[in-house]
Amino acid sequence: MDVGKRIDMLDYLRGFALMGIILVNIIPLLSVKLPSPHTIEASYWRFLYLFVEGRFYTIFTFLFGVGFYIFITRANAKGRNGYVLFLRRIIALFIMGLVHVQFHPGEALTVYAICGLFILPFYKANRVVNLVFGTAMLIVMGIFSFKLFMVIPLMLLGIAAGQFHVFEELSKKRNKVILFTSIMFGLSILGLIYQYQYAPGVFRNGSEIDFQAMQKFLSIGISIGPIISAFYVGLLMLLLQSSFFQKLLSPLKSYGRMALTNYISQTALIYLAGNMLNLFNNITYIQSLYLCLTIYIIQFIFSTIWLHFFRYGPLEWIWRMVTYLEIPPLRKRTKTISCD
Repeated sequence: MDVGKRIDMLDYLRGFALMGIILVNIIPLLSVKLPSPHTIEASYWRFLYLFVEGRFYTIFTFLFGVGFYIFITRANAKGRNGYVLFLRRIIALFIMGLVHVQFHPGEALTVYAICGLFILPFYKANRVVNLVFGTAMLIVMGIFSFKLFMVIPLMLLGIAAGQFHVFEELSKKRNKVILFTSIMFGLSILGLIYQYQYAPGVFRNGSEIDFQAMQKFLSIGISIGPIISAFYVGLLMLLLQSSFFQKLLSPLKSYGRMALTNYISQTALIYLAGNMLNLFNNITYIQSLYLCLTIYIIQFIFSTIWLHFFRYGPLEWIWRMVTYLEIPPLRKRTKTISCD
């Protein structure tokens, strides 16, 4: 592993995951009302819980495991104590999460920080052990729809992916990625067909929520979520083999490089819009989508411009400062032209 080279694919995937996460998070934050049946609002509600909910946080969690392995490995390769640095890193993450959770109940940062302690012993575990144990544990948790408890096995699979160097030299692994993506696509189709059979009318008798039907539908979605997430990851890995898609999706890479900043600022922008436009309890599902699209544009532009001048995102810079107990240079060096 090149200890100095950033793996662009991981940034693309983080940005992609963030795009899905906001679509779901905005619903409780603005108290979006459940739609009436047989409307475009109800169709979008089903779309969210078929293709988004439980799909993108899964990718984000998996990537935390990948990042965990890469971070400690590169720190150790530079002669530093990767474990100590990682502990500082998750303490800082936990503190940020404590602040964030005051505005966004159910946010992920505090959970990631706590789970980071549990996965520390698995850094030196055999990669096959991490793969098998993580997969088995994920299947069990998925069967019982234990969404919160799926975090650790997803992180273990991320560690295993790091150990197998999955995201390095991808051009040499194209056939394997195609096979993996094809299998996940087939399983995703079967899973979605099964879940869709239980898709409820959002309301029963026009006024009463059918909680039983809704719970069955959502539970199946949690169970099959990692499979669909795996397909999304495989598909993006294939698309990004093309220079055309690399350029087309380049804002996604900047978005993902500033994942911490953008994740927290998503909440800030949602609340800002909610207060300025009086959206709390007064916005539809489709309108929440329009707001998310607006936030995408704002964050894509901001991330691209910011990283043109600076090395790290604002919160990433603070996170790095706490991790290493030093002030890293923020501005990029400008090249000077000699007049001699």
